[in-house]
Amino acid sequence: MTTPRDSSTSLADLAGEPTAVAVAAPAEGEARDSRRVTGIRLVIAIVSVVVLMFPMYWMIRTSLAPTSELSDLPVALWPKNWLWHNYTDPWHQFPFARWLKNSVVIAVVSVVLTLAINLMAGYAFAKLRFPMRNALFLLIISTLMVPIQVIMVPQFQMVIDLHLLNSNWGVIIPRLAEAFGLFMARQFFLAMPDELIEAAKLDGAGHFRTFWSVVLPLSKPLIASLVIFTFMWRWNEFVWPLIVLDDPNAYTLPVGLQFLISQFSTNFGPLLAMSFLSILPMLVVFAFFQKYFVEGVARTGLK
Repeated sequence: MTTPRDSSTSLADLAGEPTAVAVAAPAEGEARDSRRVTGIRLVIAIVSVVVLMFPMYWMIRTSLAPTSELSDLPVALWPKNWLWHNYTDPWHQFPFARWLKNSVVIAVVSVVLTLAINLMAGYAFAKLRFPMRNALFLLIISTLMVPIQVIMVPQFQMVIDLHLLNSNWGVIIPRLAEAFGLFMARQFFLAMPDELIEAAKLDGAGHFRTFWSVVLPLSKPLIASLVIFTFMWRWNEFVWPLIVLDDPNAYTLPVGLQFLISQFSTNFGPLLAMSFLSILPMLVVFAFFQKYFVEGVARTGLK
């Protein structure tokens, strides 16, 4: 004979078994759905990388193959003949090394000076109190709406007056103060807690010590973003160096590549080989700073 206690225990056990099965089934289904979503994302990522990187591959493939292969349809994805001299001939025929040096000097000096100006100005507009602060900031930001072509003539006259034609400084100085970089720096510093600044002041630190010891160590994402943007703009700049530099030895890489087009108009191998070498520094800079790049851009609009 079964007692009421035994009966209730048996019913609870019987009721618990299907419940465990019912809980396990959705868990297994969620795991399968998660794996399916992960697989779909992986496929999309691989396809996206292939599509985006194919022009880069085609540049390398064409730079190593003779031009005659491009006339054979369909064009093979893999070169039949490897012409490595396409990467060495322009170095001997033209001052490509000098153009590379000019571009490196202009880009690096511009990054350092622009970074210093934007960071200090952005900190001042974000954390310091002075008359007409907001009005001055809006006035600076309004310059973003002015086409660069409008101010090229007065800038060129300024370069002439300073005797900076055919010099790296003639390319660097007119582009040092960037309103976009100032905007990014100010927005980033606005999101930084004021308590950190106040704590530094209580410890006796002045504005420069606070900026150097407290603010800068926390600004790695901002610095990485500004470095990438500034280096890319200065490295790829074509019109302004073309105006300021008329000596072939003073050319930058973009201007020099335009000169190579007239020399290799029908021979794409050397031209694309030099084009590929010219974009390698940008890839290196982005690969080095990309860890902080997304965070820096995202935090710009927090406040």
